[in-house]
Amino acid sequence: MSPETPVPAAAPHGDSKGVLRVVQLYPRDMNIYGDWGNALVLQQRIRWHGYTPELLEYNVGDPFPDGVDIIVGGGGQDSGQLVIQDDLQARAGTLKDLAEADTPMLVICGLYQLFGRFFKTRTGSVIPGIGILDVETHGTDERLIGNVKVATPEFGEVLGYENHSGQTTLGSGVRPLGTVAKGTGNNSSDGHEGARYRNIVASYLHGSLLPKNPAIADFLISKAAERKFGSFDPGTPDDRFVGPAREHAARRPR
Repeated sequence: MSPETPVPAAAPHGDSKGVLRVVQLYPRDMNIYGDWGNALVLQQRIRWHGYTPELLEYNVGDPFPDGVDIIVGGGGQDSGQLVIQDDLQARAGTLKDLAEADTPMLVICGLYQLFGRFFKTRTGSVIPGIGILDVETHGTDERLIGNVKVATPEFGEVLGYENHSGQTTLGSGVRPLGTVAKGTGNNSSDGHEGARYRNIVASYLHGSLLPKNPAIADFLISKAAERKFGSFDPGTPDDRFVGPAREHAARRPR
């Protein structure tokens, strides 16, 4: 099944705790370094927690889905950002309303940048963001690339891989996801990676991020369940491969 094809929802069954609808933003144009895997991890962990996942895609020109419980979006080249920018601006009001209503979201790299105020490319072109996050990004000639470890207060040690020339600075309206222990993160000066606002997790980390960092996936799922059903009733995810994957990732050089 191609990334452009919607993944069928699991068939409801008698002991399901309810349906959680995950919408992936612009996978056709913003899906680099395995970011589509984040949506697949959410789908599987929702099942493991006893809920029924419904995984949908939203691409340029599509009708925006109703009843969104989780939003996930990935990274892309500058060309991909240019393709989606007008459509993203047209959906800004809807996405802002969802964000302010505490809809859990994961936005990676390019969509992290465009959820901010603007991305100014290294040639001086300005791609406007939608202003959900109090951040701004400036393109540079310096490429920040390699494996990353981040110490976070919410999710423990977060592991991933960065590859970006845009450098992002945080305003007072957001807090960093964490402090970089290996790698660079948001920019080459302040030692921070990612941003947190309400139930939004924003990060430069690819890999994809969630297979090695299931605490973030479970945060998104738990917040979605709490919003929709009033509480989160966790299940028993199969995490036998998480430890070895994290140990391997942590040993990798920068």
